[in-house]
Amino acid sequence: MFLHNTRLCRMASGLAGRVRHLSGQKPKTAILMLNMGGPTHTDQVHDYLLRIMTDRDMIQLPVQSRLGPWIAQRRTPEVQKKYKEIGGGSPILKWTELQGQLMCEQLDRISPETAPHKHYVGFRYVNPLTENTLAEIENDKPERVVLFSQYPQYSCATSGSSFNSIFTHYRNNDLPSDIKWSIIDRWGTHPLLIKTFAQRIRDELAKFVETKRNDVVILFTAHSLPLKAVNRGDAYPSEIGASVHMVMQELGQTNPYSLAWQSKVGPLPWLAPATDDAIKGYVKQGLKNFILVPIAFVNEHIETLHELDIEYCDELAKEVGVEEIRRAAAPNDHPLFIDALTNVVADHLKSQQSVNPKFLMRCPMCSNPKCRESKSWYRQLCSN
Repeated sequence: MFLHNTRLCRMASGLAGRVRHLSGQKPKTAILMLNMGGPTHTDQVHDYLLRIMTDRDMIQLPVQSRLGPWIAQRRTPEVQKKYKEIGGGSPILKWTELQGQLMCEQLDRISPETAPHKHYVGFRYVNPLTENTLAEIENDKPERVVLFSQYPQYSCATSGSSFNSIFTHYRNNDLPSDIKWSIIDRWGTHPLLIKTFAQRIRDELAKFVETKRNDVVILFTAHSLPLKAVNRGDAYPSEIGASVHMVMQELGQTNPYSLAWQSKVGPLPWLAPATDDAIKGYVKQGLKNFILVPIAFVNEHIETLHELDIEYCDELAKEVGVEEIRRAAAPNDHPLFIDALTNVVADHLKSQQSVNPKFLMRCPMCSNPKCRESKSWYRQLCSN
């Protein structure tokens, strides 16, 4: 009954928010929520893969202009099949829209001086594409735009690619002169985000019988990264580790835990151990009860719904003799997570710092001229 009433309240609140925006009220503060996105329908899969495989911020391939399209074409049927198995498409747009809507409703209440707030979604590889959303924002003429990465932990391949796409857009288009810009580039240790992950884990721990509960292995899993990116100095592995450390502190170190990496692509060395290899290894050691925790994802998508739920929690678990394996839900619309988003933005709006100095640094071994130009551009953009 409580859940039903909560949903009704959210529906009513959401309707009020839509009425407000449809009334033509100009947003004072625009919040652009940046993410890679995911195809809503299977007919978007090819273009989605093509954009990924030709983005050198995300992945570097030899003769990429030819090899990237070939890989995208070759992988399309296999990836389409996976999306069909999770319902026909990615729910990431649905979740991001809901998160943004709920966040802005709270911001309007707690930060009236920067209201009205309006969220926008900018995806890197599928509609709504970031460059199209920037045009929508310009048309709405807000006083301020907050570029808010939805990757809590920063990586050049994910957050960096999204920010570089904005730089590229304005290198080829006029920058509005009457907008103040600021950046939220990383927030993987925010206390309310940590509490959200911890509560998701507690929810799953409670489903194990009491005699097993304290022995359940909490296996954190994050999208892997090529070692050549790590060796350049990408901050991602250390920021993932910081999130894991703080979640276990929040849980009181109640269970054995480990960190593994998923979704490797191609033959080159990536961060290890792979999540499936970690499960196999622990089963061989006699540990057969697990909770998988997608620590780098704030909403459900193909890597949680297919790779973790189907390939690991179902198929692999049966193959290797796991006794019980569960997967902690992504933050999605958990009230603590909506509070986290709201708090991150509210604190940022009150702060005098428009950009984190860490964001303006390049990796120590960076050799990407686009990255150098982008960082210089953002330094100037956020000083205006």
